[in-house]
Amino acid sequence: MTELSKLGKQILGGANAIDLYTQQEFDEALVLAKAEIMQVAIETTKQAIMIEREECAKIVDEWAESMAAEPEMKKIAEAIRARIPSQRKH
Repeated sequence: MTELSKLGKQILGGANAIDLYTQQEFDEALVLAKAEIMQVAIETTKQAIMIEREECAKIVDEWAESMAAEPEMKKIAEAIRARIPSQRKH
């Protein structure tokens, strides 16, 4: 897309009614916006997985306590929590 002529800019952009951008500026802003959206989506997904993993471990903990189960059950709960150690917040 080509840029508007000076006359076109005056007509469309007079009195600062609207901001005008070139197609390249728009495309660059769109790429950045998409990258930010993907970053937020990835982080949100990681958090959701960690929440679900913690809740699964709590189920195992509660079951182990209610059944007076072997200490091995606690190891199972911890294994669920530590599935991806780098994601775990201490």
